[in-house]
Amino acid sequence: MVASAQPQVQTLDLPDKPLSIKVGVVQSLFPQEERSSYCSPDLVNHRLLSLVHTSPFPKEMDGPGWGFREPGGSREADNTVPLPIGGLSYVQGLTKHSLIHKTVGQCLEATAQRVPDREALVVPQENIRLTFAQLKEEVSVNPAYQAMELEYALKKVGCKALVFPKQFKSQQYYNILKQICPELEKAQPGALKSQRLPDLTTLISVDHPLPGTLLLDEVVATGSKKQHLARLRYTQQFLSCHDPVNIQFTSGTTGSPKGATLSHYNIVNNSNLIGNRLRLCLKMPEELRMVLPSPLYHCLGSVGGTMVCLIHGATLILASPTFDGKKALEAISKERGSFLYGTPTMFVDILNQPDFSSYDISALRGGVIAGSPAPPELIRAIIDKLNMKELVVAYGTTENSPVTFMNFSEDTVEQKAESVGRIMSHTEAQIVNMKTGTLAELNTPGELYIRGYCVMLGYWGEPQKTEETIGQDKWYRTGDIAVMDDQGFCKIVGRSKDMIIRGGENIYPAELEDFFHTHPQVQEVQVVGVKDDRMGEEICACIRLKKGEKTTEEEIKAFCKGKISHFKIPRYVVFVTNYPLTVSGKMNLGLP
Repeated sequence: MVASAQPQVQTLDLPDKPLSIKVGVVQSLFPQEERSSYCSPDLVNHRLLSLVHTSPFPKEMDGPGWGFREPGGSREADNTVPLPIGGLSYVQGLTKHSLIHKTVGQCLEATAQRVPDREALVVPQENIRLTFAQLKEEVSVNPAYQAMELEYALKKVGCKALVFPKQFKSQQYYNILKQICPELEKAQPGALKSQRLPDLTTLISVDHPLPGTLLLDEVVATGSKKQHLARLRYTQQFLSCHDPVNIQFTSGTTGSPKGATLSHYNIVNNSNLIGNRLRLCLKMPEELRMVLPSPLYHCLGSVGGTMVCLIHGATLILASPTFDGKKALEAISKERGSFLYGTPTMFVDILNQPDFSSYDISALRGGVIAGSPAPPELIRAIIDKLNMKELVVAYGTTENSPVTFMNFSEDTVEQKAESVGRIMSHTEAQIVNMKTGTLAELNTPGELYIRGYCVMLGYWGEPQKTEETIGQDKWYRTGDIAVMDDQGFCKIVGRSKDMIIRGGENIYPAELEDFFHTHPQVQEVQVVGVKDDRMGEEICACIRLKKGEKTTEEEIKAFCKGKISHFKIPRYVVFVTNYPLTVSGKMNLGLP
């Protein structure tokens, strides 16, 4: 936008006019060539509207300004934040700077060229230390391949990655693969012929043989051959940033796991904007050391942590193979960790370590808490006891790459404790009244919708579910109930469905209820979430047995072991003779 036109827009005052009229007035003030300079045409109207109503940081938030830096680019500052428009729960993030049109592999190349000798990856328990230059080389070929490098390697060659955790390599997750490719179980390794995915010929397992798959070691043994390296470089020339790069399975908001398909464009830009919100471009190299206890198969770990480090040239410190509060503190102390990521449950465990006071956490200054709602008391404890003055709360969904709301480090403790922050750049949010389908007024609960570059390409192989979630107007329905205040702070107050979030894991009652109905003594079951100080929520199974049958809580839990994931086994089992019902005949979950 030209500077001379900006004051004209800021003088508009149409509080009693609908948004469409405001858009028309704003459009008339700007030439078409200026409006078309925005990178996403379907967002032009709302972006123009965002110019009508912006505000500088409040005094208590004054600081150096949040910096934007494309890999290898320059630093710039912006001291404005977007505010809701016209007393309604709609806000659109800043769009002053362009989005990045690069693949993950290109970003790694750029970072390795910019800071080749800076540590990229540190794994204390395995004595691994790699600079960005070394990581770039080992991503291309590595005879001693490590599983944690697989994500980089897959993305660099343009593979569409199916990421699932080692400890959950059970029938359930293998069935997810078979659901996509039913021919898998009987296929010869490396020779899969799938009707649904005709281009897919090879599936690779990291360290455990599965029918129809090759072992990673077998594949790596051929990776150093010159013809393979030449083919790799040739293939990279044809990759687009808009190609799918990651199929991230998520429970979403309505039932069984679905494959959220994310592009390079999705995750590269989201990780860049997360790093900008954390002010990483303004930090000294010794301050760019991130301790990540979050699992890499979650978007918080893979994008919010790993990709942020790759884009911004920060050191990624993996404290332990699986979360361990003690190991996290050891990594912070020995590796001089300056940023810490985690879910509320992880932070609770870290704070409750018996020898907490014996660790040197003097280098720690900030981090990200996300994955499930965090009690205000926990936010205050993290800031005070871990000295994380720059802690921010982040909110998002896997389908949104994932972060869409996030605090600024300059926000007050109260703003961090009572909200999930403000809208991210290049992202729109609106809260919709679920009864009327119209924009909710400020401070009024409704369903949160998101639109922008961050929205996934769709659910892999499930166009109907994609259409149910993403409308023709490109708004993604989160299923979360939220409120927005006049400063643009968003607060998540509930969920439109009955999903249980236990320690950051999404668990659906319907899935467990179906499983419990396979028990020969169970007549009926209702699964609910109950509040828990450590996990956020725990699972309670309320079971009505068949007439004349008897069993125990221990037997029910034993029935679950080996058949469902361990985190889905109920903490509580209650035997009932009947259920409280609503007038429509459904179980009344709102009763105490």
